Amino acid sequence: MMSNKDRIDAAELVRHAKAARERAYAPYSRFRVGSALLDEQGNIHYGCNVENAAYGPTNCAERTALFRAIADGHKKGSFAAIAVVGDTDGPVSPCGVCRQVMAELCAPDMPVYMANLKGDLVETTVSKLLPGAFGPGDLASS
Repeated sequence: MMSNKDRIDAAELVRHAKAARERAYAPYSRFRVGSALLDEQGNIHYGCNVENAAYGPTNCAERTALFRAIADGHKKGSFAAIAVVGDTDGPVSPCGVCRQVMAELCAPDMPVYMANLKGDLVETTVSKLLPGAFGPGDLASS
């Protein structure tokens, strides 16, 4: 029997990210972003950006999806792929903060699908997005 994970390709994951984008709360920037995170069991965790008038508390779509999955009981490293989509000229790229969170919670070789509403798609990996990432092993013990 084929798992859900085996049936979901990059294009399908991007379609889920587009659906998540529709839920974004972006009254200030009007820059809506959606993300779809696929876990190893084939479940999809949605994320969208959620802005705040104070700006600092704003959360990106990728982090929303990852934090939601962790809050739902999924463990670090138990993710198969993530897609992010925005209304940009080229495929939208995760910000530096999201790259750091992905480096912490995802396998270095996990696929990251960056897309836009026009259908452009670029595939990369977590480690290619943030080479030399700071991680738990970099924390000095006292």
